[in-house]
Amino acid sequence: MMQLNIKNETSRLRAVVLGTAVNNGPTPTIKEAYDPKSLEHIAAGTYPVEKDMAAEIHAFQAVLQKYDVEVYRPEMIENYNQIFARDIGFVIDDVFVKSNILPDRERELDAIQYVIEQISPLKVVRPPEEVHIEGGDVMLWNDHIFIGTYKGRDYKDYITARTNMAGVNYIKSLFPNKIVKEFDLVKSKLEARDNALHLDCCFQPVGKNKGIIYKRGFREEADYLYLVDLFGEENLFHIERNEMYHMFSNVFSIDENVVVSERNFTRLNNWLREKGFIVEEIPYAEIAKQEGLLRCSTLPLIRE
Repeated sequence: MMQLNIKNETSRLRAVVLGTAVNNGPTPTIKEAYDPKSLEHIAAGTYPVEKDMAAEIHAFQAVLQKYDVEVYRPEMIENYNQIFARDIGFVIDDVFVKSNILPDRERELDAIQYVIEQISPLKVVRPPEEVHIEGGDVMLWNDHIFIGTYKGRDYKDYITARTNMAGVNYIKSLFPNKIVKEFDLVKSKLEARDNALHLDCCFQPVGKNKGIIYKRGFREEADYLYLVDLFGEENLFHIERNEMYHMFSNVFSIDENVVVSERNFTRLNNWLREKGFIVEEIPYAEIAKQEGLLRCSTLPLIRE
């Protein structure tokens, strides 16, 4: 049996599910768009093509393997987008939580069933139907669990609102000994520059005590200040609106001092290096057009 262990975002990674862009299907129609950034690229005729996205994920896999990480891949479903493994499930401590995702995406879970079967059934849970939660909104920081949500009364009107307060309360009930803190995120159906699809679109820890943050991604300033107080202003890299749009906060840590980042994130990558990080730069700008990046493409299973 696989012994899961995920307690934070940055400890040495040993095993991960990495999404796939092979047989990704045709460009969606405008009606089929799940988020404003995809919508923007569909309308402009700049939506990414399979060949380019597959090459980007291949580059990501090569970096993971360079660090001796065991990489699991989803079984291929024909003409189906399986890039964003983070949405379909996540691990907290030694528990695998299956997400209640958009119904159209249920088959993505089936494609990693061979991985789930290696985990003790006692350690695999599925929330009740009214609980909405996706892995991009769930971020572990040792004794803390940070969860992105949307508290607006119009929650049901937003396809970009993926985690509800029932999701937050479900995690609280599963992990009563953790500090579970929710963050009310800014959502937009039409403007990707004002849409924090998940928490990792506006915040992510790196290293032992640092983080990347976008202040305007939070509906309440108090939520932003909570993180400033916890991490310290001097330890946070503040990103701008356009950097948030390009997903600067959606990097991925292989170790406390190793971060995989998009090669065009010059300002961030320079800051990381100044702080002593090894930055593994890869091309990922095509995948970014679907409002997801490096963290979104991964589902970590084991960290040391």
